[in-house]
Amino acid sequence: MKKIFLLLIGLAFFTFKNNAQTISDIDGNVYNTVVINNRIWMQENLKVTKYRDGTIIPNVTINSSWANLSTGAYCDYNNVPTNSISYGRLYNWYTVNDIHGICPDGWYVPTDEDWGSLLSFLGGDSFSGGLLKETGTVHWTSPNTGATNASGFTALPAGTRYIDGVFGLIGSQGRFWSSTEYNITQAWWLILTNSSAASNKSYNVKTYGVSIRCIKDTATNVNEIINKNRINIHPNPFNDNLQIDFAESIYNIQIFNITGECILQKELNNNTNIIETGAIKAGYYLLRITTTNGIVNFPIVKY
Repeated sequence: MKKIFLLLIGLAFFTFKNNAQTISDIDGNVYNTVVINNRIWMQENLKVTKYRDGTIIPNVTINSSWANLSTGAYCDYNNVPTNSISYGRLYNWYTVNDIHGICPDGWYVPTDEDWGSLLSFLGGDSFSGGLLKETGTVHWTSPNTGATNASGFTALPAGTRYIDGVFGLIGSQGRFWSSTEYNITQAWWLILTNSSAASNKSYNVKTYGVSIRCIKDTATNVNEIINKNRINIHPNPFNDNLQIDFAESIYNIQIFNITGECILQKELNNNTNIIETGAIKAGYYLLRITTTNGIVNFPIVKY
């Protein structure tokens, strides 16, 4: 549990600093984004009606026609366009795999491995659903168990269109395609529910209509990787003192609380530093270290 909260404080701060970026699709829809674990994710479900080269995606409204598809198509939930304003549109998997590309240029539909990495970063299947879901019951049906949206992902329950073309589960489930096939007729997806804080990766038939989120890799911060390998923070969790050992020239350290306020700042002059933390209240914090190679962040907890 402590490991999960340590991850969360880093997430909360990183989200706070990076959620202002937006991206537009070819229809002109504008999406907010969030950085999680060095990846940029859309904070909203995809709404686009064209592939990125301008090719139109068919809007299939007739149930029997939807059931027989083997090519890309989209729909609005219950064929009501206003439902897509908040929840985004529903797409079969064939849109994901179409050579024209459904995500904006430079973006892509996450693989099953991408989803797995996200869930692992958020503490695993048992807790990560709650960290992904939008809070409250404006869109999610009560009880929306465990929803904190600590990741900033803001998952919405857009429901699904079944393989026979019938609609269901809006408000109670969010399902999101991956680009990874399971076999010739099935593909992997992620499922979140209103009744659980867990997340579930599974696979099902490609003719289902579910949500899409697009993802983009950020530039790899080589200096940050180098720094983290050369800095040792201990103990963590800590009580009265926090020790920082390093093999770098470090200019200073800062400790931020969950609101982003700097509560401690100190210059460091040698390779072993004891930081007195008796005045800091118990809780979860972000330790920011400025080195000669750049800035590196560590989640820490005071007990």
